[in-house]
Amino acid sequence: IKNQIDKGEFPFSVALEDIHMNIEKRLTDDIGEAGGRLHTGRSRNDQCAVDLHMYVRKAVVEMGELIVDMQKALIETAEKYSDVIMPGYTHLQRAQPVLFGHHMMAYFSMLERDFDRLLIV
Repeated sequence: IKNQIDKGEFPFSVALEDIHMNIEKRLTDDIGEAGGRLHTGRSRNDQCAVDLHMYVRKAVVEMGELIVDMQKALIETAEKYSDVIMPGYTHLQRAQPVLFGHHMMAYFSMLERDFDRLLIV
């Protein structure tokens, strides 16, 4: 069943309410009455909370990898254009001149802060 879900080949039925009921129905079809006891001793609410937690942990790892990739690109860009001068802005108006590399590293720092917050999840 997991392999079919991973491949996108599992036939979900919206009439069965959620993933848990779809899996239980499939197990019951495959192995008989014993498939209906899959949830014995487990609260559906607890199971949904655990499923959500597992999904979020996986998503956080994927998001963290994307942040690291973006930070690498920002470092490369900052190094490539380290001598380029650009206007810094205050209240949407041009202010003091800044190096483009420093401007890119400001975004690096913002992403670093976001990454640190993701690690708390």
